[in-house]
Order: sequence, then C-alpha cells, then structure tokens
Amino acid sequence: DLLLLARIDEQRPLQQKPADLLLVANDAVVDTQASDRGRAITLTGLDGGPPGPAPVLGDEAKLRQVVGNLVGNALRYTPEGTPIELAVGVRDGDDGARQSVLEVRDHGPGVPDEEAARIFERFYRADTSRTRETGGSGLGLAIVAAIVGAHAGTVRVANTDGGGATLVVSLPFLDEAAENSGPGAGPGAGSGDGGSSGDTAGT
Repeated sequence: DLLLLARIDEQRPLQQKPADLLLVANDAVVDTQASDRGRAITLTGLDGGPPGPAPVLGDEAKLRQVVGNLVGNALRYTPEGTPIELAVGVRDGDDGARQSVLEVRDHGPGVPDEEAARIFERFYRADTSRTRETGGSGLGLAIVAAIVGAHAGTVRVANTDGGGATLVVSLPFLDEAAENSGPGAGPGAGSGDGGSSGDTAGT
C-alpha cells in the first residue's frame, strides 16, 4: 500500500483509456455476491432507478482498486447482514460540468461529522470500537483519495438516507461522441495524408 502511494506521489503517468464505472461497479457487485453470500449488495442508479453508463478516461485497473477498497471498507465496518448499494450514473457538478459518479452506500453506524474530513488521510482510523476491532492499516481510503485525485476527480463522505455512510466518487465525464469526432479522429488520423476524414462523425 505504501509503495502504491509512493508511486502515485511521483505522479507517474496513468494508463489513460476509456472506461465505464458501471462495468467496474457491476463486477464488484458480482465478486462480492460470490465471496460473501450473507451480505446483500445491489447495483442501482443515483436516483434509485436503473444504473446508467458513467464513462471516464482513466486507468481501469486503478479504478477497480478504488471500488474494491470502498466496498471492502463498507463490508469491514458495518454489521453483518446490513445491505450495501453501489449507485452509478451521471450528474452535473457544482460548476455545471458533467461528472461520472459512483457511490458506495452502507447502512452501518456512519461517520461522525468531526471525523468525516479526516478519513481520507493516511494512517487515520476513526476512534471507534468497530475500527479497533477490525484493525486495518489506515491506508485504504487514502489510496482511494490518491487514485481519484490522479484522475482529476474528488471523493467525499455523505450520510446515507436512514443512517450509514455514503462514499461518493466523482470523475470527469468522458463525452465519447465528442472524442470520436474531435481533431485527429477517424481512420486516417495520424497518417499524414489528410485524405481519410470522411468517416469522422459530424457535430
């Protein structure tokens, strides 16, 4: 974990490719259902409806680690039998820009307001009995914050309706249509002859 954080601190280039948070979340749900059959974990949309695509440009392996850490955190720090939801979709940010969003919602004891601002710090562990019992390195959420930050995104904690904690990851929305129709797009891009642009989608 420390080695991963050191590499992120060095700002090594990420493997930037199109990815979809919906696929990443769905795989996390399937994996958790297989490994912990006693825990109800479901995939939903941000508004409670069906989940929708949430395209981003990023390192899919590291994004999977983000979701894995968040789900693992929810499993570790909530009572057995309490449900977990992964919510995925797109919404406008405070600045009006579209964001691809993934939320991990649990129904445990939640995070006190005075600790919410610190849970993403390295080696910080909330001083609660549940944390002392479960242990942990205190690096899981710090890794989440570092990876999300390297993707120009944000992560925060909010209250789950009815009680519990919701970890909210927001990443820049990838407009794939714009990407495909932008400069350099099309089969002849980069060939130098400039004569194969007819298949490029118009805007």
